Amino acid sequence: MEEPLISIIMPAYNSEKYIAESILSVIAQQYLNWELIVIDDSSLDNTVNIVREFADKDSRIKLFINKNNFGVAKARNKGIAVSSGEWLAFLDSDDIWQKEKLSKQFEVIVKETAGFVFTGVEYINEEGKPFKGNHEIPQKVSYKELKRHNAIACSSVLLKKEYFANLRMRTGNLHEDYATWLEILKNGKTAYGVNEPLLVYRLYRSSRSGNKLKTFVMTYNAFRAVDIGALSAVYYTICHVLASVNKYSKILT
Repeated sequence: MEEPLISIIMPAYNSEKYIAESILSVIAQQYLNWELIVIDDSSLDNTVNIVREFADKDSRIKLFINKNNFGVAKARNKGIAVSSGEWLAFLDSDDIWQKEKLSKQFEVIVKETAGFVFTGVEYINEEGKPFKGNHEIPQKVSYKELKRHNAIACSSVLLKKEYFANLRMRTGNLHEDYATWLEILKNGKTAYGVNEPLLVYRLYRSSRSGNKLKTFVMTYNAFRAVDIGALSAVYYTICHVLASVNKYSKILT
């Protein structure tokens, strides 16, 4: 029986430095039935030419170019709209997958009859050097648990496309991926974790020393976007921030 088709959505903007490595990690997957949809968000560098070189050699790689820069949420939504697979995965253009990432997720899908699977994460810096700690994840995450802490890295997920029948990633000043996971699990779904660092996530100096108030506001707005009341949103945002501080203190030691 043929493996189900996975549509991998990769938004890209001025990604010439890392995108080849990201694409190569998809090509190296043990799971073979995939399409990689790259949405170039009006890049000003050599991103488009790099992707075209890969697409010319592998028909599974498809390039779409936005004439204007619309942002990552709209780029992902466009990728979802043009995708053909039963399953969706997301991969940012500077992140990397281990070669067994998709195949190990499908083992969980078969075992648990799961519709939403994510993985653990290894962190590297801009030069590709790993940090000492990994992001350990739980075996399962419910809506209640997700409200307290987002253990789900966007580039690690694999989930049914049908979840997006009436759902799109939201735009605006919020963590659009977190709001999306909340929306899906709010409807009674469960996310299953593969507690192995199958995603390699590039962590930038700017993100480690970024504006904490901005992060607080974006997290709060994600809760409000899924109709969580203002006071509850403040409470869960505090829980989320404390959990994130604890996570990164372990990773960066």
